[in-house]
Amino acid sequence: MGTSWSLQAVSPPAEAPACVEAALDRVVAQMSQWEADSDLSRFNRAPAGEWRAIPTEFADVVAAALDIAQASGGAFDPALGAITERWGFGASPAGAPVECGDRAGRTIEFSPDPPRIRRSEGAALDLSGIAKGYGVDLAADMLLASGVRHFLIEVGGELRGEGVQPDGQPWWVDVEMPPSSSVAPYRVALHDLSIATSGNYRRRVTIDGKHYSHSFDPRTARPIAHGVSSATVLHRRCMMADGWATALTVLGAEQAMAVADAQGLAACLIAGNREYLSREWRAMLD
Repeated sequence: MGTSWSLQAVSPPAEAPACVEAALDRVVAQMSQWEADSDLSRFNRAPAGEWRAIPTEFADVVAAALDIAQASGGAFDPALGAITERWGFGASPAGAPVECGDRAGRTIEFSPDPPRIRRSEGAALDLSGIAKGYGVDLAADMLLASGVRHFLIEVGGELRGEGVQPDGQPWWVDVEMPPSSSVAPYRVALHDLSIATSGNYRRRVTIDGKHYSHSFDPRTARPIAHGVSSATVLHRRCMMADGWATALTVLGAEQAMAVADAQGLAACLIAGNREYLSREWRAMLD
């Protein structure tokens, strides 16, 4: 995934690190754009319109991605892979900025039983806005199955806390604030809870001397250009926190708060030196 992972656990068995590595290796083998032999890469190379069988884990992520895409009004789009590759946010080097193609013709279809997917011409699957969070969940599930009950697992800044620390305290984490913002960071108790942050300052590409954010608006097929610099979401499942943080970043502050409230999401957005809090986030503060 091009990042690191860490685990803090109470009385873990010796095989705990191997559980985490096995979970993340499975996600990479199935959903990586950078591995030519991954299930995702093979699907993107297959002819358009051809149904392809996919593993259960891959299917879980595709189903969640499509649900978020629909609920966010298209602010999240797993079919954007061909465009993100052209911009240099995949396995290929950056090319010239590309304009929006026919959005209506860029689709990924999913059939759950048995799990299979197909793509339209011009569509390619990109799960980079949600697969890392799923990796956290899969690692957490494997740790729980191995008997580890109290731990904090982190993959590239996305975290999930289970149980409590040895002193009875929850797993405390600080929310990362954008470097340009003076908003004070929140400290969050992760007790059977996950957190994910999407920020336009984390990763970017430079084309002809101009910097572009890695957060894409699928409606324009271009990097976002509004004032939202980060979005943080709390959710039981890290996959959902990860995907929704991506979608809310794209939507812009006012619309993002409306969607977060409609979906019952605990979310915090930063735009400049102003913060926007959803109803669920405020409820947690109370």
